[in-house]
Amino acid sequence: MKKLILASSSPRRREIMSEKGLDFTVSVYPVDEKIELGTPPDEAVKQLATKKAQASAQNNPDCITVGADTVVALGGEILGKPSSREDAVDMLMKLSGKTHSVFTGVAVVTDSNTEIFCEETKVRFKTLTEAQIDEYVATGEPMDKAGAYGIQGKGGELVDSIDGDYYNVVGLPIDLLCRVLKKYGVEI
Repeated sequence: MKKLILASSSPRRREIMSEKGLDFTVSVYPVDEKIELGTPPDEAVKQLATKKAQASAQNNPDCITVGADTVVALGGEILGKPSSREDAVDMLMKLSGKTHSVFTGVAVVTDSNTEIFCEETKVRFKTLTEAQIDEYVATGEPMDKAGAYGIQGKGGELVDSIDGDYYNVVGLPIDLLCRVLKKYGVEI
């Protein structure tokens, strides 16, 4: 069986794959993560996931390489990782009381094929007070998360409901990924 490579430094993605029992190694190479302005969120994550997987696959021939990228989108606007405390507060204020989408793009690259897909999960936030947002931002948790929250941590308290795959919101639609990996002989 070919070696499985995860082209992501995300501790959450590593954890999800480990919990599923996948045998993999991490191999990350820098890529330009700029996306053309106006690119729809689902296309943006697929493009970035593909760039990440291809960069790693070039350096790991004869392997199965998985790249992924996750964004939060509200009304078509992509909310990336906050650049400052104020940015995190602004993002959370925008999300308060509203339903947004979390898109994760995944690319599976082999020596003969590239399979790219995207999962969307709808997340509804509770209506939040400024004090609740300030308290959450003060934890530091939002600073390295798309949309300024982590559903698997304290940010889960901000969420009213989800429609779709919970693991997609964490950063990797593992059930869909496993279905694809099985086609390439990966034991799950």
